[in-house]
Amino acid sequence: MNLVLAVALAAGLQAAAQAPSPPLAWTWTLYESEGPVVLANEVTDTPALRATLQCAPRSNVATVTLYDTDARSAPETQPGFARLTSGAASTTSAARIGRGGRLEVTLRTDHPLFAAFVGSGDMAIMTGDRTGAVKVERPHLAKLRRFADRCAG
Repeated sequence: MNLVLAVALAAGLQAAAQAPSPPLAWTWTLYESEGPVVLANEVTDTPALRATLQCAPRSNVATVTLYDTDARSAPETQPGFARLTSGAASTTSAARIGRGGRLEVTLRTDHPLFAAFVGSGDMAIMTGDRTGAVKVERPHLAKLRRFADRCAG
């Protein structure tokens, strides 16, 4: 009897070890307590980030940060200027490069590009050979609109 239970337990453990892990549950979360307003594309309760948008309330200025989820694949990018596009709107912004392939740009929330981004949820950021994207899916567009409202001056 004990041998049968041991074999069954071993088979169950082996099957569990071979089962694929579930995909990460990426979501957009709006943080708007005291201090800066932050909209983060994250896996809840983990340090995993794809992108953050941050502003001081009523400042009319937002900082967009893209995080490379695999920093080893990030091409070497030098600080300089980035081209941002959303739909037909575009602009340039100074680009800052951080550890692990982090890319940071700042833009005014009253710029037509930001309005296009709030409407569509899509923005591309290009620096040199690197193109990053911010994609806010339809179910989360209300959070993006709330972020824009809180940042507006």
